[in-house]
Amino acid sequence: MTDLPGYLVTGLGTGCGYALVGSGLVAVYRVTRVVNFAQGAFAVVGAMCAASFLTALPHGLGELAAVAVAAVVGLLVGMVALATDPRSALIVTLGLSVFAYAVEVLVWGDQPRSFAGLPGAVTIGDARVQSHYLLVIGVTLPVFAGMALFFTRTGTGKALTACASNPYAAKVIGIDVRRMGWLAFAIGGALGGLAGVLVTPVQQITFDADVTLIVNGFAAAILGGLTRPAVTLAGGLLLGVTQALVAGYGNAAHQTDVALGLMIVVMIWRAAQRQTRGPVEEPV
Repeated sequence: MTDLPGYLVTGLGTGCGYALVGSGLVAVYRVTRVVNFAQGAFAVVGAMCAASFLTALPHGLGELAAVAVAAVVGLLVGMVALATDPRSALIVTLGLSVFAYAVEVLVWGDQPRSFAGLPGAVTIGDARVQSHYLLVIGVTLPVFAGMALFFTRTGTGKALTACASNPYAAKVIGIDVRRMGWLAFAIGGALGGLAGVLVTPVQQITFDADVTLIVNGFAAAILGGLTRPAVTLAGGLLLGVTQALVAGYGNAAHQTDVALGLMIVVMIWRAAQRQTRGPVEEPV
């Protein structure tokens, strides 16, 4: 049990990455009702761009530039996807995520990429943990707090919330729902890019790493019905810790199985709740 504190911190750091990907899914779905299957690709683009930018830019600036590129990619995906209805947009985002493979291989190749993160390690109990995991946690929590303030205290955030609550009423009072949808995709791109930038120093990223990220991010987001960022954060942390414990005390090959199993359990539970209570409106 001496390794338990290390597994917990490692799991929390990994779970923060899942939560950021999941929160991007939530940001898009709340406003547009589109399940964005390209969300994992935003993380890969952010990670790959950071690896390239850091060859010429200092830390901090290189990562911020990579997140900005991911936000622009998110905006472009949103402009294409929202040109159709939500059901078709789901297929469009899936197609764009596959298309991203070709672009990523063409630009960066098919070899894993990484870059240096926060150096050193800390001792927690009897376990040694990379300091970068603490950085991931230390960045993610303020980001979620900032998102909460953005959606509740700013005019743009309130407009996005209005679109999530009632798009028709938002149109009536003069809110451009389509532009808000584009903004939601840009926010999703930035959150995905941030996830990729944060986790790459401790987990190498390849062009097809978006599959793992989207599976785990979706598992975190589905706990809150794809509408509640705070529950998504809790789901990501729970998932990351569970996977770390499975890898530490069991077999690391079953980590993805944990995410899939969690999704199945939650979906079955939510379906049972709907049958029991009848259709209910999702909280926002």
